[in-house]
Amino acid sequence: QVQLVESGGGLVQAGGSLRLSCAASGMPFSDNIMGWFRQAPGKEREFVAAVSPSGGSLTYADSAKGRFTVSRDNAKNTVFLQMNSLKPEDTAVYYCAARSFGGGSRLAASSYNYWGQGTPVTVSS
Repeated sequence: QVQLVESGGGLVQAGGSLRLSCAASGMPFSDNIMGWFRQAPGKEREFVAAVSPSGGSLTYADSAKGRFTVSRDNAKNTVFLQMNSLKPEDTAVYYCAARSFGGGSRLAASSYNYWGQGTPVTVSS
């Protein structure tokens, strides 16, 4: 019943931008912390950004600060990740995640209980 569906990934040149969207259903979206993670080939899944239920608290990985912006529209049950100034090292599958509880760290993948299927992002040089 719970479903997270990412969209907006694709191929982009270095320096370009992409806006990822994650549409949620079957869950109390406005109660959940929402996060973005990514996993590059041969690497572990890593935290990118997260937003609190109200949208008032934002958290970013150091690699994302100044370039990426996370936001949410609770009326539309959607979370976004605006990615600017993309670099080849941003190439990865990007995952949307949700957690309906406050325990754990918002930076840890293990703290999230719902996950999307991922959308691939490839940044060429």
